[in-house]
Amino acid sequence: MNRREFLKVSGALGAASAIPAVLGGCTTHPLPGSGEVTTTPTVCNLCFWQCAGTLYQEDGRPWKVVGHPDDPHCEGRLCTRGTGGIGAYTDVDRLRQPLLRVEEGGRQSFKPVSWGEAFEFIATRMQTIGEKHGKVRLALFSNGDGGKHFRRVLQAFGSHAYAHPSFAQCRGPRATAFTLTYGEGVGSPDRTDMANSRCIVLIGSHIGENLHNGQVQTLSQAIDAGTTLITVDPRFSVAAAKSQHWLPIKPGTDIALLLAWMNVLINEGLYDRQYVARYCSGFEQLAEHVQPFNPEWAYLETGLDPAVIRETAREMAAAAPASLVHPGRHTTWYGDDTQRCRAIAILNALLGSWGRRGGFYAQEKVDLPEYPTPKPPKPAKDWKQVVQGDYPLVGTGISNKLLEHSIGDDAFIKGWFVYATNLPMTLPGAQAQLEAAAQSLDLVVVVDTMPAEITAYADVVLPESSYLERTDCIQQANGLKPQMFLRRQAVAPRYDTREGAMILKQIAERIGVGSY
Repeated sequence: MNRREFLKVSGALGAASAIPAVLGGCTTHPLPGSGEVTTTPTVCNLCFWQCAGTLYQEDGRPWKVVGHPDDPHCEGRLCTRGTGGIGAYTDVDRLRQPLLRVEEGGRQSFKPVSWGEAFEFIATRMQTIGEKHGKVRLALFSNGDGGKHFRRVLQAFGSHAYAHPSFAQCRGPRATAFTLTYGEGVGSPDRTDMANSRCIVLIGSHIGENLHNGQVQTLSQAIDAGTTLITVDPRFSVAAAKSQHWLPIKPGTDIALLLAWMNVLINEGLYDRQYVARYCSGFEQLAEHVQPFNPEWAYLETGLDPAVIRETAREMAAAAPASLVHPGRHTTWYGDDTQRCRAIAILNALLGSWGRRGGFYAQEKVDLPEYPTPKPPKPAKDWKQVVQGDYPLVGTGISNKLLEHSIGDDAFIKGWFVYATNLPMTLPGAQAQLEAAAQSLDLVVVVDTMPAEITAYADVVLPESSYLERTDCIQQANGLKPQMFLRRQAVAPRYDTREGAMILKQIAERIGVGSY
């Protein structure tokens, strides 16, 4: 049954409401602070920052989550998303047990089933796809660290096709641009040493309006230390309000400003000559290229006063190498975004900020050995060549291209695993394509803690435990200081949910790749 009706999950959730819960409904309870309080360390998993925290429970009921004071990543503070983490555990609309799409009397609905039934259905469909079309024809869409487990089980099965929707939506142009310029990206969280910067330039970077905890804190530290802040934004944003220079640029003209800044640095001899001579190639070509793009030319493009363009360029140079042009996030805007991000990367090179204090730091890693499992086999076909051969410089899967190749009876992709990402909300303008893909695919598995639009297209819905309810593999924390963390279970699972690693392990065993 691969012609799907768009189904809502609410009815199936109601059918699951009889499952015993650790927390009951609305019951009388003493005020916080009047019962026995216990604390458990945890690590927030509501974004990639993964800040350490402490869960407070009162008489066995989760009460609040606060930042862990010994964590150099968050320095004892959580963002509003992190402090609201208990909501992922207590939400009345959360997924409670596996659901299977069934058809009765000509109508489709979601039916609560056991984990065994769900796993058997998935394994049978995967084997059928493998026998009929080839094992390479499955794809994974994922977000967050848990996706790596599902990617591995698909690789062991024979399919390496995957994509992070956040790559195209948020960080793809930036990652590709910095890799082309420096040979590596800026990572997540960003490798920016703003606390030690003397000048920070925000161009298309909305720090203070997002919830990237460490970035907000280090920017605040820099402002307190008297750092010069230059904000380029058509809006008078939160950051603009705290800046020495607000440049209300005409939307879509960022590259013009970046070229003009390079023009000033090079023609006035303000760039880091020793750094460029030692580490850079192509400077002569760059110097020749930017000659026509002076501040007067940029004024006609951007609407910014040439004097302001020169003044801000000189401020950057005066603070170098502790001068940082922030790479930004949510960088997919105008269609020229990779070149815009390359211009940001090149401007940082002229300032000598890559690998320097107050610029971009080199991350020190912990030597953490991998678990001794076999290496997955090479796929039978190069899926990237089939799906996105026109984008050879992209190092990962492109969600929109995988979606396009999932439409039609002759589509290359025949099945999806979707982990912790809501495709209708993360692939702008793709609703019609999603509906078409839903009619073409032979299998759609959605793994998440909450129902969402993508759940309505699923054959199987698998409820993952919230981060407070599960123990995950030991991981490295990305940040200025090397550290490891282990997220362990802080509360008992509220419903019939399971850890992502356990879900994939039990699927792997049923398709014959459990050793991986």
